[in-house]
Amino acid sequence: MPQIRGVLLFLLVSVVHLNVNADEGSARLLLSKQIHNKYLVEGMDIVVKYNLFNVGDSAATNVKIVDSGFRAEDFDVVSGQTKYKLDRVAPGANSSHTIVVRPKKFGYFNFTAAEVTYNAESSGVVLTGLSSDPGQGVIIAGRDYDRQFSAHLLDWAAFAVMTLPSLGIPFLLWWSSKSKYEAIALKKD
Repeated sequence: MPQIRGVLLFLLVSVVHLNVNADEGSARLLLSKQIHNKYLVEGMDIVVKYNLFNVGDSAATNVKIVDSGFRAEDFDVVSGQTKYKLDRVAPGANSSHTIVVRPKKFGYFNFTAAEVTYNAESSGVVLTGLSSDPGQGVIIAGRDYDRQFSAHLLDWAAFAVMTLPSLGIPFLLWWSSKSKYEAIALKKD
């Protein structure tokens, strides 16, 4: 009985040691997804940046990044690609990719994670991972954005037209009385 326990303990330690060593030399990709806009507005461009980092000890090959969160009925892709491929990412290297999308609707939108699949060069195993998840964002209506951030030129013009009588009439009365008193003062001299 003690021999069986010893053999089982040895096998357990060997398996754990093999698993730890197998992970040491493989590629490890980290993918981040960031929304760079402060305000998300209907009909205006949204900049999305993907950063890919290989923190592993070997290269990653056949790297594919797919972001299926920007559906055609909700967004127009202005520039960039939501699906792209890299042949090889060396250990310690990084890569970035930027897309610009334009929302067609306003309201709450859940920005989901992108997916990365790659082959670990050392083991040849296909690995899959997800990017960071920006979460839920509010896409505000274009008219609300304009109401808050536009120059309001029409509003200022209306304000000027409405204040002109209250400033102009007293000025004209003052000007006429000033002109009368100046004419009287000139006649006396």
